[in-house]
This record gives sequence, C-alpha cells and structure tokens, in this order.
Amino acid sequence: MKHDAGVPRKQSVGEWVKTVIRQDEIDRYLDKGADFIDDEAIESDLARGKEAQAEEIRAIIRKAYNIKLMDARDVAALVQVTDPTLKEEVFRAAREIKTKVYDNRVVTFAPLYCGSKCVNACTYCGFRCDNEAVERRVLSMDEIEAEARVLATQIGHKRLVVVYGEHPETDADYIAESMRRIYSIKEKVRNGVGEIRRVNVNAAPLPIEGLRKLHEAGIGTYQVFQETYHRKTYEAVHPASTLKGNFHWRLYALHRAMDAGIDDVAVGALFGLADWKFEVMGLVAHARDLEKRFGLGPHTVSVPRLESAAGTDFSWVQHRVSDDDFRYLIACIRLAIPYAGLIVTNREKPEMLRSVIKMCTQRDADTRVGIGAYTEAFSASEQKEETQQFMLGDTRSLDEIIRELASMGHIVSFCTAGYRCGRTGKKIMDALESGREGCFCKLNAVLTFQEWLEDFASAETKKIGDDIIDREMAEIRARVPADYSEVLWDHLLKARQKILAGERDLYF
Repeated sequence: MKHDAGVPRKQSVGEWVKTVIRQDEIDRYLDKGADFIDDEAIESDLARGKEAQAEEIRAIIRKAYNIKLMDARDVAALVQVTDPTLKEEVFRAAREIKTKVYDNRVVTFAPLYCGSKCVNACTYCGFRCDNEAVERRVLSMDEIEAEARVLATQIGHKRLVVVYGEHPETDADYIAESMRRIYSIKEKVRNGVGEIRRVNVNAAPLPIEGLRKLHEAGIGTYQVFQETYHRKTYEAVHPASTLKGNFHWRLYALHRAMDAGIDDVAVGALFGLADWKFEVMGLVAHARDLEKRFGLGPHTVSVPRLESAAGTDFSWVQHRVSDDDFRYLIACIRLAIPYAGLIVTNREKPEMLRSVIKMCTQRDADTRVGIGAYTEAFSASEQKEETQQFMLGDTRSLDEIIRELASMGHIVSFCTAGYRCGRTGKKIMDALESGREGCFCKLNAVLTFQEWLEDFASAETKKIGDDIIDREMAEIRARVPADYSEVLWDHLLKARQKILAGERDLYF
C-alpha cells in the first residue's frame, strides 16, 4: 500500500500493541527481579491463619481501630474465621470503623462506558476481542458529551467513573480529551447547574507519559484492577499473546500513575476468578507496596463479583463467591485497609447492597453499562446484553437509591471539595487516619446533598432527605466546640441558606 509523502501512516492494531508496554517501567519497581506478590508466603500465611484462636482474632479486631494497614499474617487469620460469633464481631467492627473514618456518608457515582473495542481476550469478559456476540463501538467526543449531559443534568450525578477498553482508538489522548469534554458541561437545571465535578478513570495500564496526559486533563482517581492476584489463575484467564497477559505491566500500573503525579489510585479484584481469601491478601500486599514506595495506599478498593455476559461461558469457574462469603470478605477488607474508601457496585442485587452498605463508602446508581446507553430511548431496567460488558443486578434510579439510603440513616454526599482544595494523596490519608477529614466531609455532605435535593429530588425523596439534613445539622451543633468552632458552625448555617437561595458549589 502506498502512502502520500509527508503523511504519517496510521498504525495497525497489531503495531500499536507492540508499542504499549515499556519494560523499563516495570523493572524500576521490581525488588531484585521479584514483585510484591509472594505466592508461597501468602499460601503459608493462609495455612497458618487457620490455627488462630479466638482471642488472637479479637486482638486483631482491636488493632484495626487504629486505622492502619493490617499485617499480612493478621489478614490471613481474619479471612479464615468460621465461627459465627467471631464473624459477627468482625462485622460489627467493620461497621464501626467505617463510621469512625467516614461517618454515615455514602458517595454515589455512575459509570460511563466509552468503548467496547478491546485487544484483549479475557475469558470472563463480554468485551473480549474474539466475542462475536457483542456489538463493537467507540463513542465520539460529541456522543461522550451527550452521555455525560444526561448524567449531569437529568439525573444529577456530580462524579463519574469513565470506562475504556484497551484499544488504540481509546488511547491516552482519547481519554484526556473525553475528560475535558465532560468537564465542559455546565447547564441550567431546576434550581441550579448540572455539571460533573470529578471524573475518575477506569482504563488499561498506561505508560508514564500517557498518565501525565490524564493528570494534566484533571483526572480524579485512576482505577486499574488486577482482576486476580493469583498468578496461575491470571495466566489461565489472560492469554499470554495479549497485552493483559503481562502480569507485571498491570501490577505496576498504579505505581506508574503515582510517578506521573496522580496521587489518588484505586485497587480491586474480580472476585470469583480465584480463592477470595488469596485475593484479599493480594489487595493488602498491593496497598503495602504503594505505602512503602509512595507513603500512601489506595484511595479506594472495589469488590466486583463475576457476572454473566453475552457469548461468555463460565462453566470453568471454580471459585464463585457465595453471598455469605462476599459479605464477609467486605468486612475483612474494611478492617485490613481501614482508611480506604470501599466501593460496591450495581453488579449486586438491591438486597445485597443493603446488607453491606454500612461497611462501604461508595456505590453507583442509575447505572447503565451499555455503550451509549444513557442517551438511548430505553429504561435502565431494559438491559441490552449485546452492548454490555456484563449484566447488572440493580437498575434503580438515583432518586430511588438516595431515598432508600436516607431511610437507612445515610447522608448521600456529592462532595468533591477535598480534591479541589488539595486534600488528596498523603494529605487525605493522614486526615482519614486521624478522623479530621470526616469533619470537613460532614459539612460538605450537608451542603452538596441539600444542593441535589433542591435541583433533582422527587417530592418524596426531598422530604426524607431534608429530615436527614436536619438530623445532621443537630449532630454538628452538638459537636461544637469539641469538633467544630462557633465560627465554622456559623459559616455552615450561612452556606446552607445560600444553597437554598440558589447558590451552588459551596464547600469547606
């Protein structure tokens, strides 16, 4: 094929794949050629953990209240607990630690899927490159803006997780430009302005130069889930001929992000691929290596479970996680990485979400995972398997979910102030461990929730929400002057009145 002189030839997908992985951006993080997932040590700790006695478990639970990353051997003992009484003590501690660090706040968000093209062949994923049951599509910038406008102006979301396949059409430049388009939306709604204030990114591992582009575009949190930390399972489900087949390139994606200036990163495992106990150990090891090298661990931990997908056979799966084990692994993670936000998603059914939300800090709402699904003329409950990566368990509206959370005693926070005030990275981790961040967040939760109620809530949800805010205000007043000064209390009263009068985006 001939090309005009001076016109760069567009790379083929195969050529692009060869340029992605930078071996030097793996080697710099290895310790004498080894990574931080020591399979033998993890298995040995898990075997030893089975022998832990009740008083040892109770001592581990007590230490968790210090809000420090848990020792590996303590985690191994915790995940091996089978006694119902001890398990209930773990659940109680998980709820109390969540409240100690994050109060009764729950943050909501929505995922926005931008493309279903992918060069990988993960055996569990509906978007794998050889799956002919899925329609392939990459959204244009105009389409992304239209999707985000629905989320910002019709539903009322303030933060998104934008999701991309690993493909040259959704490279770092595409991701950065899509973020800029989303941030550009500012549109009049009922009483205020519809806008997205924080764009988190769930994307493939990138080299440092690509990650710098995302940092410059204003990325919130960068999510790369290892899927499974169990090496043999990883190799079995990610063909070696693909980009995702490189265990180390993915394992150190968040390290590269830190070096690129992104100080909010997120870990996660896809529970069901390998033994859940091993995965919890892997998540803690990941947090430990981030702490060791950068002085701070992951901002959030996600706990997705395997779900069905179009054209995908799951008969090979041997480690499906039961509902009881799923609840317990969430409790274990809350104790093991107590400072991190803990995200549970709409892969789960409403009853499961209700049963674990008191241990978690974030969940999605009004979710659609099809490409272009927010602007298509069908309800969220009408899922289109051929356009989705997986099937959802909860398709309720944000209004319904907020009403339920409020009825359970939670205040839904739309706050993004900490990120814009520089309370990120090491600063926010120190504040979370000490409990100081919770004070700021409680004030901002009141203001942002009031804002959402004025702009988007149904009459029924607004009534329940206003009652929650009144209770929150009474609690804050009772904590003056121990946690809040009279001056700060006065500022909060005035700021709430400004919100009610039509001002927006006020925060501490």
